[in-house]
Amino acid sequence: MLCLKAANREDIEKEYLFVRDVPEDENGFINEYHGISREDFDDALDIIIMNSRGLRLPEGYVPATTYFLWKNDKIIGQFNVRHCLCESLENGAGHIGYYISPEYRGMGYGTQGLQLALEKARKIVPEDEIYLRVHKDNPASLKVMLHNGGRIHHEDDESYFVRIPNWHFDKKQP
Repeated sequence: MLCLKAANREDIEKEYLFVRDVPEDENGFINEYHGISREDFDDALDIIIMNSRGLRLPEGYVPATTYFLWKNDKIIGQFNVRHCLCESLENGAGHIGYYISPEYRGMGYGTQGLQLALEKARKIVPEDEIYLRVHKDNPASLKVMLHNGGRIHHEDDESYFVRIPNWHFDKKQP
């Protein structure tokens, strides 16, 4: 069974092992905790949880919830859902960033995980569209976004900027 669970202390050991091994930057997914020690992750997890409540945010940051994608009892992905946009996010990473472990790619988990993340985002995001960005050299991730109702809004030399309707506002669900 596949599910998304917010970062929490009960699952700290599995969360730690997953986060520690995610690369620092893969296709634009930034992991500031790559290679972190178990002791330091204990403090980092407190900050991750507080950030989801809008607490202890670095200047210029917005509240964001870190979700882990679980397949049965194993974490296979991570989704970061930003609760709202600021100017740098409007023209950058957007509301949702995600990472799927390489051994689970190409099996539909990205598409299913993004669908679950969109369900979470639609309960909290005030904007009428969910913003995402994908590097042009990552066609698989673009396909995941398009399968979830996305459309390419615009592009630059490196990225496509995708928009997905926020049914919280639109109410016209397919």
